[in-house]
Amino acid sequence: MTTVNRLRPRRSCLAVPGSNPRFLEKAQGLPADQVFLDLEDACAPLAKPEARHTIVKFLNEGDWTGKTRVVRVNDWTTEWTYRDVVTVVEGAGQNLDCIMLPKVQDAQQIVALDLLLTQIEKTMGFEVGKIGIEAQIENAQGLNNVNEIAQASQRVETIIFGPADFMASINMKSLVVGEQPPGYPADAYHYILMKILMAARANNLQAIDGPYLQIRNIDGYREVAQRAAALGFDGKWVLHPGQVEASNEIFSPSQEDYDHAELILDAYDYYTSEAGGKKGSAMLGDEMIDEASRKMALVISGKGRAAGMQRTSKFEIPEA
Repeated sequence: MTTVNRLRPRRSCLAVPGSNPRFLEKAQGLPADQVFLDLEDACAPLAKPEARHTIVKFLNEGDWTGKTRVVRVNDWTTEWTYRDVVTVVEGAGQNLDCIMLPKVQDAQQIVALDLLLTQIEKTMGFEVGKIGIEAQIENAQGLNNVNEIAQASQRVETIIFGPADFMASINMKSLVVGEQPPGYPADAYHYILMKILMAARANNLQAIDGPYLQIRNIDGYREVAQRAAALGFDGKWVLHPGQVEASNEIFSPSQEDYDHAELILDAYDYYTSEAGGKKGSAMLGDEMIDEASRKMALVISGKGRAAGMQRTSKFEIPEA
C-alpha cells in the first residue's frame, strides 16, 4: 500500500465551489498551496450531481501545477457521500491528492471512507493508498473523538477545524465565524485548537484552521490566522483570493527565522562531527545550541523549505 504525503504545503487552502466553472478556472492561477473543490456547503443540493462531473472535468483538464488537489465530499449522514466519492475518484483519481470528509464524528467514518477508496483504487487499477484523507472536526462529538479519528487510517493527512458548524453545535454566542464571542475575556477557541493540534502532532499529521467568513476584512483574517500560526498550525482556509497572500505569509517563517534555523542545523552538524570536536553543545554566536535546538530548527527550516524560501546566509566554519 502506498504511503500518503503528510508533508504537503498547506499554508493556504482555497475553497472553490464545485458547481462554478468560472471559479474553478480562476483558482488554477492563484498562489494557494492547496485547492479543495467543494461538493458540500458551497453546492446547493440540486447542483451536487452535476458538480461531481464538473469537478472531474476540471481535475483532468485543468493545470493545478504546484497545488495539492482535494475534493470535499458530503458527510456520511447525507445521501450524497458514496456517489460523491465514487464519481470523483473513478473519474479523476489519478489527478486527485486527497478527499476531505466534513463533520467527522468518530473513527468509523474514516474507516468507511478508507474502505471505499481502496475498493475504487483496486477496481480502477490505481495505486492503492495514494489518495489521502483530510478529516474536518465540526462538532463536540468529533472533538471528543479526535485522537481516534487521527489514528483511524494511514490515509489521514490533516485534521481541520470547522468553526462555523462547531460554534453552532456548542451554542456559542457569536454570529461572526472565528471571532471571539462577546462576554468571554479569553480565547474561546484555545481549547478546541489545542486539542486538534495535539491529536495531529501525536500522529504526525498536519493541523489546519478553518475559514474566516468576513472575506474583505483582511486585518481580521490576519489576526485570526496569526493566532493559529502562533500555536503551531500549518495553514488556514482561504475563501477569497485576497486572503491567499496573507495566509502564505503568516504560515511561513520570516526570512530572519528561516536563515537562523538553517544556520543552527549547519552549526550543529559541524560541532557534533569529528572535525567539529564531537561536541553535544556549542556556541553559535552568543547562543548555545544542542539537540533540542536542532529539533526546533528542523520545524522552522521544514516550513521554509516547503514554502520555497531561499537562504540569504551560510554557516562559516570557525578558524582554528
